[in-house]
Amino acid sequence: MGGEPMDRYTVISADCHAGADLLDYRPYLEKKHHDDFDAWAATYVNPYEDLLADTADRNWNSQRRLRELEEDGVVAEVVFPNTIPPFFPKASLMAQPPTRAEYEQRWAGLQAHNRWLADFCADAPGRRAGVAQILLNDVDAAAAEIRRTREAGLTGGILLPGVPPGSPVPELYSETYDPIWAVCAELDVPVNHHGGSASPPLGDEPAARAVFMVETTWFSHRALWHLVFGGAFRRHPGLKLILTEQGSGWIPGVLDMLDYYHGRLVSAATKASTAESKFGAGLAESMGKGPSEVWRDNCFVGASFMRPHEVPLRERIGLDKIMWGTDYPHDEGTTPYSREGLRIAYAGLPKEEVAAMVGGNAARVYGFDLRLLDSLAAVHGPTVEEIAEPLKEVPAGATSPAFAPGGSVRVW
Repeated sequence: MGGEPMDRYTVISADCHAGADLLDYRPYLEKKHHDDFDAWAATYVNPYEDLLADTADRNWNSQRRLRELEEDGVVAEVVFPNTIPPFFPKASLMAQPPTRAEYEQRWAGLQAHNRWLADFCADAPGRRAGVAQILLNDVDAAAAEIRRTREAGLTGGILLPGVPPGSPVPELYSETYDPIWAVCAELDVPVNHHGGSASPPLGDEPAARAVFMVETTWFSHRALWHLVFGGAFRRHPGLKLILTEQGSGWIPGVLDMLDYYHGRLVSAATKASTAESKFGAGLAESMGKGPSEVWRDNCFVGASFMRPHEVPLRERIGLDKIMWGTDYPHDEGTTPYSREGLRIAYAGLPKEEVAAMVGGNAARVYGFDLRLLDSLAAVHGPTVEEIAEPLKEVPAGATSPAFAPGGSVRVW
């Protein structure tokens, strides 16, 4: 079976990021794109300071990454993208859906990343669950890539792209995407939706950046109610949705809100009259279970550096739903102070609860072998006694919001 060692926790980060250095993607591109890639790469200017810094190689230096995560008490990771894939203007996580003219090259770029990622994960067997990337412009091509990447060893599921308002592709509630949900349910491929996705372009003014910070998590949350009300889970009951790096304290309130609207809307099916029921015709049949039931049966949260004010909500969120993450190698991540990040959130909680949130749930969702990881955790994992000790002083070099003073449950 496996399980955490008696005196140490097996920590799996459900939210890490990696990618190749720009030119290192070239061998993973189909040859027909090499000339265009060379021309594009020759003029590309990277807009991200962290990808130009001396520490940028944490994204692709496998041995450095293993060493730094082990030193931080982490023995395995779910690997989201981070660097710039071929033909993208910015990190793919934040990019808008491509136009028809952009699609072929962008798709080739993401497939190159997926091939690179399979090799990167194979370099640390059993310790990296790579998240494959897809685009929604061609649903059949996306479904085929999901099958291919699963066979290639990417066990982290797929990254569901955001669909901002005004996108050239249908909204996520559309049945157009059923072939994607079908293959994910068939192969037990988790569908991940990461914070930062789905925000519309806002420009570069200081106010625009502030508005982005305020709104970005809400735009990412939309995937939840789109798939719930769109009936994806009724048609594909084995589908798993994970919402990552979007906080977790918002979940109980939003589920209450979604249940309220669900109840008012579907009352049309019972002949009851509500002001909203005229909008709900046919909804009960098309969506199936109510939102809270879907959350219970199909959904999880990648609760990167869960903050103290969110922890009392853990039972309402679901103790079997929460997967802690470091967000390595981002500045907002907890590395190299993940032990302190765990202490500030989880000190004083029952050992079994902590073990589930820091590793057990992620092992179940992403298929990690706990027998392998427990043996590594016996050397590198934080001790149960250590995490039980309340954190009295924030490390001087810590930059993560995990250590930010105050904090209250967000509206979203």
